[in-house]
Amino acid sequence: MLALHDVSVRVGELTVLDAITLAVPPGRCVGIAGPSGSGKTTLLHVAGMLLEPSLGSVTWQGTRSRDPAGWRRKTVGFVFQDFCLVPELSALANVLLPMRFAAFCSGDAAGRGIAMLAEMGIAHPHRRAGILSRGEQQRVAIARAVLNTPPLILADEPTASLDAGTGGQIAKLLIAAARQAGAALLVVSHDPALLAEMDEVRTLRGGRLA
Repeated sequence: MLALHDVSVRVGELTVLDAITLAVPPGRCVGIAGPSGSGKTTLLHVAGMLLEPSLGSVTWQGTRSRDPAGWRRKTVGFVFQDFCLVPELSALANVLLPMRFAAFCSGDAAGRGIAMLAEMGIAHPHRRAGILSRGEQQRVAIARAVLNTPPLILADEPTASLDAGTGGQIAKLLIAAARQAGAALLVVSHDPALLAEMDEVRTLRGGRLA
């Protein structure tokens, strides 16, 4: 289980997150709603141990990691709001990149990557990511996050660059991938259709969870 315990993030005199306590058990899909600037992305970065909180702690399975980078490689599938793709690499190479960094890219990984991209509507996996549309890049980013069936998926506005029809389809694929793996899924989003698919939705406003 992912758990945030009384987490606060302060930048100078500004409190971005204020005493956040949140639990996301395995198999549960939790959505975070809230206006722009409310701290949603910051909360997701703290949950993924990309950002150290000013106060409080983040634990996984009751343990606070001493090696956040190693923990992320083994545990987390992250869908970044700005995708974080390498534009010179193909869609498939981007999907496989985390596995190559972690040195566990098996022989069938490319085949699984192509199949996952096809599920996400990417018919040409060898096209460079830099020439794909924003919607296609978003789908590549989601495929990369779920390919290795991580036990924790963190998604920052995963449907923001998609039209309503495609966004609904991709949202269902993301949630299905999480449920099939029994993964904990934490999503921040403005998309009411995506949030409606969650098991639980919390609202972040002024750095505090309602």
